[in-house]
Amino acid sequence: MSDPDRARRTVEAVWRMEAAKVTAVVARLVGDVGLAEDLAQDAFVQALEQWPRDGVPDGPGAWLTATARRRAIDRIRRDVNLADKLQQLGHAEQLRVAALAESEFDLALEDLKDDVLALIFAACHPQLSAESRIALTLRMIGGLTTREVARALLAPEKTVGQRISRAKRTLAADGVTLAIPSGEELDRRLASVLEAVYLIFNEGYAATSGRDWVRGDLMEEAIRLGRVLTALAPAEPEVFGLLALMEIQASRTRARIAPDGSPVLLLDQDRTRWDWTLIRHALAALARASQLSGIRGPYVLQAEIAACHARASRADETDWARIVALYEELGRIVPSPVIDLNRAVALSYAAEPAAALAVVDALVEAGALTDYHLLPSVRGDLLERLGRRAEARAEFARAAELTENEAERALLLRRAASGSPRDVSRAPQPR
Repeated sequence: MSDPDRARRTVEAVWRMEAAKVTAVVARLVGDVGLAEDLAQDAFVQALEQWPRDGVPDGPGAWLTATARRRAIDRIRRDVNLADKLQQLGHAEQLRVAALAESEFDLALEDLKDDVLALIFAACHPQLSAESRIALTLRMIGGLTTREVARALLAPEKTVGQRISRAKRTLAADGVTLAIPSGEELDRRLASVLEAVYLIFNEGYAATSGRDWVRGDLMEEAIRLGRVLTALAPAEPEVFGLLALMEIQASRTRARIAPDGSPVLLLDQDRTRWDWTLIRHALAALARASQLSGIRGPYVLQAEIAACHARASRADETDWARIVALYEELGRIVPSPVIDLNRAVALSYAAEPAAALAVVDALVEAGALTDYHLLPSVRGDLLERLGRRAEARAEFARAAELTENEAERALLLRRAASGSPRDVSRAPQPR
């Protein structure tokens, strides 16, 4: 790899880790979440142009933030209505902006406080549609490109781009700024925030595109936000359920990647490499969720499913029958073809592959998940276990065509060529 290519890869990696922080800092300055995201993107583009030529700077995250901040200050200075805006904001705000304009910027994590969390609440504002909230959060918090957001949401790229643009215009028109709500407003917006945090985690757990199968930065940020949410909403069982779910999933990280970077599937993982401290913390969070309410919501149910795997010291000790029952309960609460596909995977181990194949074939006949690579992947797995290897290889080849993640594509192509171990870890996650 050439130095310019390496620099471009570094820019992309740093951006994914720092996008939310950069946007949050600029949003505090300009008072416009959509504009802040645009200015942060400008800094990213400048880094793509400059770093391959001049080299990666020391403190690349701080460089991005300082560059975006300077662009914000230039934008404020060029605004012909600056005086009116400052008068509206008040003298204290005027002094703050002036101080920022004259001082050198020194990025420190503690200075950000919970601005990233406040940014998520802004992106999940009730004025936005549910689809727009998720797309905007993945873009601003996860640092995903519009194409990657589209893949994560199983939606056309053009549609997602339009959603993001409309969402930013709506936030600007409504004057939405960074703030963590409280009381009834917190309750009203919490479900959208939980969904956004989990989608961020899932993009880290199994990246939709790129060379790496796992993005630890996104998983860590989602878990951090989940822990902040448990302090913000300590009486909400779904918050603790989501935290437990993410921590159990993340506990497998070291065992999911082979030394050569290829994926290691759940049934083949060395469970001694799982993070058992994280699992114990997750099980405690799950117990807390159960204490708060006898009614299990979607995240608590999914955490219960993950806990079935965590409690099995060996793959053959997994309580598949309970997992099937939990998926059935989950499907009654939030009907989804993705949940049906998950249930089919569990059913193939609790009963037999033929019964699971019938469920998957029904999804195919219904035209569900036509562009979702995990549908042919799971179907290929079931066909392979039934001895229908030629059909299985064709399904794996189709799945490889649909995925944009290089590590996963390589795994699927190997299976298409000669077959490989059973795939449970890459069964889709319920939404």
